[in-house]
Amino acid sequence: MGRTGRAAVMVGERFEMREYEVPEPEPGSILLRQEMAGICGTDLHNWEHQRLEGEILLGHENVGIIEQLGDGVGTDYFGQTLKEGDRVVFFPRTPGGIYGFMDADGPPTFTGGFADYIYLFHPESVVYKVNMPPEVAVITEPFNIGVHGVMRSGLKFGDTAVIQGSGAIGLVTLICAKVSGAGRLIIVGGPSGRLELAKKMGADVTIDIGEVSDPEERTRLVLEETQRGEGADVVFECAGFLPAINEGLGYVRHSGTYVEMGHYVDIGTFAFNPNQMLMRKNLRLEAIWGGRAEYFARAIPILEKNEFPYAEMVSHVLPLERIAEGFNALASGYRLEDKDTVKIALKGNLA
Repeated sequence: MGRTGRAAVMVGERFEMREYEVPEPEPGSILLRQEMAGICGTDLHNWEHQRLEGEILLGHENVGIIEQLGDGVGTDYFGQTLKEGDRVVFFPRTPGGIYGFMDADGPPTFTGGFADYIYLFHPESVVYKVNMPPEVAVITEPFNIGVHGVMRSGLKFGDTAVIQGSGAIGLVTLICAKVSGAGRLIIVGGPSGRLELAKKMGADVTIDIGEVSDPEERTRLVLEETQRGEGADVVFECAGFLPAINEGLGYVRHSGTYVEMGHYVDIGTFAFNPNQMLMRKNLRLEAIWGGRAEYFARAIPILEKNEFPYAEMVSHVLPLERIAEGFNALASGYRLEDKDTVKIALKGNLA
């Protein structure tokens, strides 16, 4: 047996550390040494609600170092030459499957980020060489979701925007709205550590759902912060909780836009009145499904400028063997090591 590496495999509600032989990259493929892999809200919901069948190697928010290049791999998405030792990120969706959502035992193995290695097996994998630290590069995948949502929203210069949720998707959406010209930014979320970071990212107003527990009172506070008290031009739902949708629709002004971004996993249904919630306000309802390779390309130059404290979003970096601690912290109170969690990243022992 040649080199081996570890992977944290989701088996039902538990994680198992397994050892696999490291594959030699076939033509058109790349073997990465994993630096960091973020725990996404989708990972969390798939773990909580057990929406994936089989034994899965999760992790699709990745940054790694090229360990080996297969024959025929020469350049990245931008046309930059690739070589061993380069730091890269990659778009997880390919015609051959989505990295982080495949069977852990393959073939091939190492198809998710919660491992020592990542094997980019599909010749059409979209890879981007980056010039930024791993703590920033690891948020490229969630950042591309923010790009997608804001571009889809049609946000205009000077608009008032509300972001529901102050996790990673909420924070990157806040930044994307700001750089796209939003005039006033309101974020509704928690806990307090996340909201403090939101202020650093440019939020004009923060509303802590822990301090203001009544949805009607939160709605009143949001409306007070909008022009003439009429509501926001655009509202982005990034919380991933069903009750947020009913509440958020009440934040939108007449003829405004509501963008659903938080439910990539089926977590159930809720009562919906289209007449009262949509039509009487002449609303535009948008919903995005994942990111696109194009949005990665749009995100990377913004991230490389490093004009915001992106790295502070990575509140915790844990070794692979502590993966269960990370998931449990995100599922129960957003606290770990006496600190509010924002983005928890895992690293292999080769990083």
